[in-house]
Amino acid sequence: MNHATGFEEIPPTTLADLLGREQVMDIGIRPLWPSTPRVAGPAFTVRCPPGDNLMLHAAIYRAEPGSVIVVESGDMDHALAGGNVCAVAQRRGITAIVADGVIRDLAEVREMGFPVFARGVIPIPGTKAAVEPLDVPVRCGGVLVNPGDIVVADEEGIVVTPRARQDQVLSDARQKLAEEAAESLETWEAAHRAKIDELLG
Repeated sequence: MNHATGFEEIPPTTLADLLGREQVMDIGIRPLWPSTPRVAGPAFTVRCPPGDNLMLHAAIYRAEPGSVIVVESGDMDHALAGGNVCAVAQRRGITAIVADGVIRDLAEVREMGFPVFARGVIPIPGTKAAVEPLDVPVRCGGVLVNPGDIVVADEEGIVVTPRARQDQVLSDARQKLAEEAAESLETWEAAHRAKIDELLG
């Protein structure tokens, strides 16, 4: 069951306005291929220690379809995943991977159109030895992500809505978007200019 229903239509910019800096991942975690579509889904969280990617490889079989797998990684020297892992994730209905780390086989991932947001690419694979608990709180891009929090990501950035606040945030975001859509650029410019003039004295 995908609990992110409705969040696909909310831009990260709107969510960032509502939630503030601490729910926005840092700028180092980016879409790894151009024109990545916006993705939204509940977080399935993974922690990988330095040099090891076993738990991400396990997570692709444990996460529910519609999930966004969010990875806290121990280093930037070893790939967390490659083409086959992303292909299996995609086949199993996982929405995207958001990783505070690096992957490999970018050409394959781009070709299959699987959304990956990460710090970059490296050709060295990690080992598979460290067993860690899945679906526990992790830190990714400076944000504390709890299982089931709603992750929304596109080229504008990645914002995490706490699960407990998702209904209120979605309602506030829809209202904000409706108000913005109803306002012409002329109206916005007039109000904006008046505000700027006032601030400049």
